[in-house]
Amino acid sequence: MNLCGFILKMFGWEVSITVPDFPRCIICVAPHTSNWDFVLGKLAYASVGRKAGFLMKSSWFFFPLGCLFRAIGGIPVERKNKSVSLVEVLTERLRAASRLAIAITPEGTRSRTDRWHTGFLAIARNAGIPVVLGVLDYGAKRILIETVYGPSGDTEADIRAIKDYYKPFTARYPDKFSTDDPSTL
Repeated sequence: MNLCGFILKMFGWEVSITVPDFPRCIICVAPHTSNWDFVLGKLAYASVGRKAGFLMKSSWFFFPLGCLFRAIGGIPVERKNKSVSLVEVLTERLRAASRLAIAITPEGTRSRTDRWHTGFLAIARNAGIPVVLGVLDYGAKRILIETVYGPSGDTEADIRAIKDYYKPFTARYPDKFSTDDPSTL
């Protein structure tokens, strides 16, 4: 067991990462209600000897934190810049890389939202790579990456299926996590 695994075990966390070590993939991570999700996710993935990049809003990339985040795989996202398609940029980055996993939180916020972002599905479809579903289950103190999801091309059906997958899991702050369908509210 490496240091990351030891730290997680010391705090009572169980890690199960059984998906293949794909050379390129999107890791869809939920629930996301706390900054601790980032720390736990990085530790869990590193505990099995894997590395993943991650998206984070650009305002976190100030000196000296920006240098640290980039060094550990951080990709700044400028939320207000609509002239550049993040889907296209990440699709090209993944196509060009021989090895790259990117963790994305479809909620896009730590606050409660029913409207999950779907760009990760388009990125995976366009780059021809799998989506693996990562879970931070605070209720059972488990971190799981055991399911591979192949986007069908029907974005609404895909996001519904993914939300259904995450329903049984408990967020750090359960009142901030929603798998509700925004069209039924």
